[in-house]
Amino acid sequence: MGIRGGGSSSGGSDGGPRYRITVPQTLAGGEYKLAKDISQQAGSAVPSDGANEHNIKAVGGQYSSGTKSLVMLGLYGVIDDPDTTIEHTIRGMTRDGKTEVAVADKEFRPRGGGDSLTCGVDVRTEMGQKVTLPFCVWADSSTSGNVAETDASELAKDPQSVDLQKFADKVDKIRGEVRKPLG
Repeated sequence: MGIRGGGSSSGGSDGGPRYRITVPQTLAGGEYKLAKDISQQAGSAVPSDGANEHNIKAVGGQYSSGTKSLVMLGLYGVIDDPDTTIEHTIRGMTRDGKTEVAVADKEFRPRGGGDSLTCGVDVRTEMGQKVTLPFCVWADSSTSGNVAETDASELAKDPQSVDLQKFADKVDKIRGEVRKPLG
């Protein structure tokens, strides 16, 4: 029997590797610790089948590191057009009426050489307080992820001063920790 494993199909039209998203106890090499698994809330907020995503499962975690708080939300299943998923995710973040785009999203190549990420900065108003929220989103044919971070020591940090390349590098590392091969 060959290495390929006897023709069992793992689904997906591109025939590429399929992944799932996990919620590990730590992220970014142990920098962030899991404070709360929010997979149940994430699952109820996301339809499992849409025009572009099929058999979707959603997971998520809230993590903390000192004054920093990080939320990772992930989807996995079958994604027809990753670019559409990225667009919908970013648009969805400002749909609550309390969040506005402060730094328009653009593509970043992580310095570690991973696939590109789409990152930007939103500002959300919570109880009269402006909160600066850098985020990075990725999608491929089987996973999508969204990572956003706040820092309680500088909640209203100037959005223009956020080093998005540095954040993209961190999120690329996180993507490697949460995205696991199916099987």
